[in-house]
Amino acid sequence: MSVRQWEGLSIPTAGTFALDKAHTRVGFVAKHMMVTKVRGNFEDFEGSIVIAENPLDSSVEVVIKPATINTSQPDRDAHLRSEDFLATEKFPEITFRSTHVGQPDGDTFTLVGDLTVRDVTRPVELKVEFGGTGTNPWGMEIFGFSAEVEINREDFGLTWNQALETGGVLVSKKVKIEIEGEASRQA
Repeated sequence: MSVRQWEGLSIPTAGTFALDKAHTRVGFVAKHMMVTKVRGNFEDFEGSIVIAENPLDSSVEVVIKPATINTSQPDRDAHLRSEDFLATEKFPEITFRSTHVGQPDGDTFTLVGDLTVRDVTRPVELKVEFGGTGTNPWGMEIFGFSAEVEINREDFGLTWNQALETGGVLVSKKVKIEIEGEASRQA
């Protein structure tokens, strides 16, 4: 494994890494009826992480296929794919492109970038926890991480909702995006 020490962490040497779909979850959490959390994920995505010589110059690009949304409820998934929410036929991709890597605090740092949903682009700041490096059983260099950010879905044009008789709304405005990832060296 090609690693180096930086800011007290053992990180990969410079190179390009790809998200390993078999060991990565791109998910989300939203409140339903103001009382419970509904979790889901996207089953199809691609991601590239370029670790630079100066780690603060590293970059990340992720493309998610929102038509692959899965909350384990087919009717809800169909509604989320519809014009009321993600409009997946009109907007077949959700993208994230980093613009800045923040100075780490232990194994945690910020990753700032542009998130595009339904052709609306907004800056977001992900909290990222570096999970470490290793070599998988097939000899590939890997590293792991966790990342999360909370967004207001209405900022991205996802404004559908339904008022409840008891007060409140059916779907929360706030959505937490969660990524548990593993990336393998490509070059």
